Amino acid sequence: MSNAVRCEPVQTRRDQKAFLNLEREVYRDDPHWVPPLWQVRRELVGFKPHPFYDDADRQALLVRRGDKVVGRLLAIINHGHNRCHDEQRGFFGFFECLDDIEASNELFATAMRWLRDQGMTDVRGPVNPSLNYDCGLLIDGFDSPPTFLIPYNRDYYERLIEASGFKKVQDLFSYEAHIDILDDLDPKLLFVINEATKRFNVKCRPIDRRRFKQDVRSFLEIYNLSLQQTWGYVPMSEAEIDHQVKGLKHLIVPELTSIAEIDGRPVGAGFGLLDFNQVIKQIDGRLFPLGWLKLIMAKRKIDRLRLISTNVIPEYQKWGLGLVTLAHILPSAIAHGIQIGEFSWVLESNSLSRGTIERGGATRTKVHRIYDRSLTDV
Repeated sequence: MSNAVRCEPVQTRRDQKAFLNLEREVYRDDPHWVPPLWQVRRELVGFKPHPFYDDADRQALLVRRGDKVVGRLLAIINHGHNRCHDEQRGFFGFFECLDDIEASNELFATAMRWLRDQGMTDVRGPVNPSLNYDCGLLIDGFDSPPTFLIPYNRDYYERLIEASGFKKVQDLFSYEAHIDILDDLDPKLLFVINEATKRFNVKCRPIDRRRFKQDVRSFLEIYNLSLQQTWGYVPMSEAEIDHQVKGLKHLIVPELTSIAEIDGRPVGAGFGLLDFNQVIKQIDGRLFPLGWLKLIMAKRKIDRLRLISTNVIPEYQKWGLGLVTLAHILPSAIAHGIQIGEFSWVLESNSLSRGTIERGGATRTKVHRIYDRSLTDV
């Protein structure tokens, strides 16, 4: 039997199943791995409809050694990114591979040839499938499970990716803070919160269950506006926003969110999402038939909160309104029983946010990396 390596596009349902199931093979003896929500994964790789692909192309690939699938990857062309940044950049995501450098090299070489043939000049990743979803390669912090919607991977992936010519372009940091640090909070941060609240007469409120869709849309619109100058950012489409609203409906705890308003206008938003990974592992990532119920019923038992973002529209940035939104969430987080908050992810280049989080006493726990590579020599 031949043991040669070959890389081929995903074409059949059987190929799709093999693409998804490879994760189980890679992590079968890893105690920190948490399975994805498989239904969501099928959408994000394009095996089921997802609005991201209304404006993006993709090519799913499998690499085999002999008859065994040993690696996978999704090559992506995000037309929205290329219009926004005036680039011809391809992306890669959903990379998984056994520790087989020949196989991973063939996988990346095939993906890069496909991207080059589509007119791309550079490639960036991993993004699953863009910076608006989970992204980055874990390079530090393998001693604990990931929080909800944060990627996890084997430690040898860094070696495999760099062997195919990829170089670091940006790191993403995760910070962890135990509830006890509130006892020693920097007085300067409290001063900023109080001054910003008084200066702008800021009123904060949680997402309203009675107008849930409208409020989540307001949050996502603030998210779009606030990140216009952020590295690599591309705004979510209207269809993506609507899709996110539907997906978050049963996962959001309104009391763990905060919308900051000035004269009735939403100008900032803080968003805490429970670490559902504590439950997803128990249900093996399966929402049906009873996974959804278990996920919802377990909300009160989850003691870890991922603070995804504190976004403020450009005209009010650098005035401390992000801290104001966080301060509004804290009492509800304590009442819920939250013991640990994770700030993730924070761009390495975002010195303002990093400095504020570090002054607050949070500890950096994980680092994820984004890579770039030119396609001129492919």
